Amino acid sequence: MLGSKIDLLKREWLDVVFAGKNKKYGAYQLRSTSTANTTKALLIASSIYVVAFLAPKVISMIKGSLPEDEIVKQVEVTVQSPPPVNPDTPPPPPVEPPPPKQDQIKFPPPIVKPDNEVIDKEPVHIEDLKKADPGQKTIEGDPTADIVIAGPVGDGPKQAAVVEDTKVYDFVSIETQPGFPGGMEKFYAYLRKAVKYPPVAMENNIQGKVFLSFVVEKNGDLTDIKVERKLGGGTDEEAIRVLKNSPRWTPGIQNGKPVRVKYNIPISFTLSQ
Repeated sequence: MLGSKIDLLKREWLDVVFAGKNKKYGAYQLRSTSTANTTKALLIASSIYVVAFLAPKVISMIKGSLPEDEIVKQVEVTVQSPPPVNPDTPPPPPVEPPPPKQDQIKFPPPIVKPDNEVIDKEPVHIEDLKKADPGQKTIEGDPTADIVIAGPVGDGPKQAAVVEDTKVYDFVSIETQPGFPGGMEKFYAYLRKAVKYPPVAMENNIQGKVFLSFVVEKNGDLTDIKVERKLGGGTDEEAIRVLKNSPRWTPGIQNGKPVRVKYNIPISFTLSQ
């Protein structure tokens, strides 16, 4: 009995172990179905392994064998040599240019030679050149011939494009600073007439200066008006409005031409006592 193999998972042994006990307990159910579950799991795992191992071969068999690599044949091409040149063949005649419209008389540049090498030939006189142009050889002209220009034809010298100066200069480094027509006294007189004290600033007794910056354009207009230091109570908006309605200024000058100049100015707001 002791030397024999005992299978504790057999049904009869389970009944002995769980005799007089609640067989609805989970351990009894697990042990009774353990052998069947183990066999089932082993079969499923084996099936999955076999399918995964054989799948590529089955797919290749279904699609058929891969096509063989195409063999490229090399064909040797023989190029015929050019025919031999006959040395007796005369060269083509030179192409003479068309005759000029005006006669030309040979008038080469002078070359200093010894007296014994000077050819006794009548030189060309100035009177002859009045009727004909000088050239390297004497050619009879054709008045009906067309004018032929042998040299390359170009567009001639081109004037460089004028680049407009749009740089904004600092009024400190400018040659001639921009200004209000009649001077700054006229500008402050314009401010005294144009500025309307904002009611909110008046009620809250807001007084002081609004610091602004703007650009005096080439035509004297004021653009890019900004408040650099605010005062509040509607004074900032009033200062911008007054500058927008300002008459045109005299533009700044740099290198003799009007340019754009950045300008800074304070506008005071003071309540009269």
